[in-house]
Amino acid sequence: MKKISGGVCAAKGFTAAGIHAGVKAGSNPEKNDLALILSDCECAAAATFTNNRVKAAPVYTTMNHLENGILHGIIVNSGNANACAPNGPEHAEAMCAAVAAVTGRQAEDFAVASTGVIGVELNIKAIQDSVPALASALSIGGSNAAAEAIMTTDTVMKEIAIETTIGGKIVRLGAICKGAGMICPNMGTMLCFITSDCAITSDMLFSALHEVVPRTFNRVTVDGDTSTNDACVVLCNGSAGNPLIDWKDDNYNIFKDALMYVCTYMARAIAADGEGASHLLTCTVSGSRSEEAAERLAKAVVGSNLVKAAMFGADANWGRVLCAMGYSRAPFRPDRVDASFYSSAGRIQVCKDGSAVEFDEDLAKKILSEEEVSIIINVNEGDCTATCWGCDLTYDYVRINGDYRT
Repeated sequence: MKKISGGVCAAKGFTAAGIHAGVKAGSNPEKNDLALILSDCECAAAATFTNNRVKAAPVYTTMNHLENGILHGIIVNSGNANACAPNGPEHAEAMCAAVAAVTGRQAEDFAVASTGVIGVELNIKAIQDSVPALASALSIGGSNAAAEAIMTTDTVMKEIAIETTIGGKIVRLGAICKGAGMICPNMGTMLCFITSDCAITSDMLFSALHEVVPRTFNRVTVDGDTSTNDACVVLCNGSAGNPLIDWKDDNYNIFKDALMYVCTYMARAIAADGEGASHLLTCTVSGSRSEEAAERLAKAVVGSNLVKAAMFGADANWGRVLCAMGYSRAPFRPDRVDASFYSSAGRIQVCKDGSAVEFDEDLAKKILSEEEVSIIINVNEGDCTATCWGCDLTYDYVRINGDYRT
């Protein structure tokens, strides 16, 4: 497996585009806000969506269009979430109909996604008027433009492509993603679109995605808020020519490992770009009775505002780590916990058997001042491990979210 260029256009048969449509009044005309990803043939498709009981209209529309497990493409806008808004379902369907009309497909052949402000009616006319230009802009070099179009408070584009070998054929996967705030996936405003030329059935793709997402995107938290719009959609068009993956054999596992790599990369990218963040936090809990318990412990740590604030200040306040573990409701023995902080500047143990150990505060501060910091915990009760990702809590998070709507 190796990283390559091309993003969502790296796989055979895919093109993408991103343009400025003016979805949000007064938006920067230099910023793309409408994206399209298209395959030149039908795709096996699968998706996961937000667990929030309040779901945006595009989520329901995409769920309906995915009932047969087949899609041809994805249309996405930023600048408006089309959630809890007048005419939401009609506007989501209208986006699909508009792109279908210019590509010769059916509206049901498209997934649709939106991201932005909740509760404001979508400027559907701006989108409909821009779709012909969007379709004309489709190209194999269009991944960057599409990645920019789905950004909101993101500070960097999130894009990756890899290739691997399945059944003697080169298979490629590419992805674009957005997410920086309102992130506590059980699936933030988090959107991820993955393309591949792998030949795989929609049932096997659904299975692989639902094995991978709980161990990647669902282990990220920026601020504890789960969005109304989260979606991760995967399209596989079979153009690589590999033997069709229609059961869980070795080829299935190779594909799943590649999907895991892509989603892990994107999960870390979301956490690193958390709104106002200056540190990527990784927490690994080992020695747990179960993977579920390890995940709950690790997620409680990276989700703790007090831990996040301490990491911002490079303060080795390890008591906050144990405190967060204690309210996670996961089983563990506090008197068996060992904890260390690690970064490229070194590693330092701060807790042994649930109690303080002497450590060099200056070294600890140096370790915690690096851009990526790991909190390493062993609860010494079993063989299970889980890793979760988050970021520190800075003054900028409040600034960004204090006037997000206006």
